Amino acid sequence: MPEETTQRRRRAPAMSLEDRREAIVQATVPLLFEHGANVTTSQVAKAAGIAEGTVFRAFKDKQELIRTCVHAVLVADAELELIEQARRFGTLAERLSWAAGAVSGYLDRMWTLAGVLRDSGFDPRDKHGEHGEHHGPQAQMQRLSERVASLFDPGDRLRVDPSLAARLLLGLVFTNRMQGKGFGETTADVDQLVEVFLHGALRGDQ
Repeated sequence: MPEETTQRRRRAPAMSLEDRREAIVQATVPLLFEHGANVTTSQVAKAAGIAEGTVFRAFKDKQELIRTCVHAVLVADAELELIEQARRFGTLAERLSWAAGAVSGYLDRMWTLAGVLRDSGFDPRDKHGEHGEHHGPQAQMQRLSERVASLFDPGDRLRVDPSLAARLLLGLVFTNRMQGKGFGETTADVDQLVEVFLHGALRGDQ
């Protein structure tokens, strides 16, 4: 057999275990939003383009895979990058509206997955301590709050410390995303939310 033919048939370098796990997680996360904990390893394998046995060589069981996917969804790195992009806007209102939109998206993603998992009988809270409290929702919201606080400039004439101002804004974002019994069915868009945050609920002519 010619040498060039042999070289063409050689397999590509094997994927590392860490890379394989990451690829499986990326394929599984959309399935979790669709099927919750009822997703099968067969569906995961098909989505990832691998044999089902490969899933179990990368993860000890489906529970570990789901917990790893939950952790990946909770991490707010993408939203932190979005908030960083707000610096390109000239006005504070524009910067905060952009940031509020990013945080709203994070909350929607987190709550949607938690609800789907809960409805399928899976407790989305990590009971095994593999990821620790430093990677949980509270820690991620703290990261988001710190990034929002960094958007305030010294010339913005804040009445409170930037860290408190960011927490108050995120409090509005949080409650604005809560709907249903006891909270009503309407929400403000991010521009309205920031307008109320900066200038209050009363009209300027009152």
